[in-house]
Amino acid sequence: MASLTSITPEKAKAALTDILSALNTPENVKKVTEAKENSGNEMLKMMQFVFPIATQIQMDVIKNYGFPEGREGTVQFLQLIRTLERDDPEIAQLHGQVRAYFLPPVTISTSTEASL
Repeated sequence: MASLTSITPEKAKAALTDILSALNTPENVKKVTEAKENSGNEMLKMMQFVFPIATQIQMDVIKNYGFPEGREGTVQFLQLIRTLERDDPEIAQLHGQVRAYFLPPVTISTSTEASL
């Protein structure tokens, strides 16, 4: 079983890269794309349809790095990544790419904020 101290930054980068690779397989791209299309840009629907698919893909990958299957392993992995990304811009960048699968794009209009 993995612990926060047994996973090196290199292994964390490898895990994030493997998650991105898994998310980009043709089968998973199809699943995630369909779920996103069904969700539109609604956060609640994204959480209902996209989040479970992306989470399952992530769980399938991180178990290969010694994390327990299920919610516990996912929580441990995310805690590790949050800790490591503070000191490693590459981990932060990879984690941002993974997070993009879980969340709808957020458009912030600065021109309307400036006029307020």
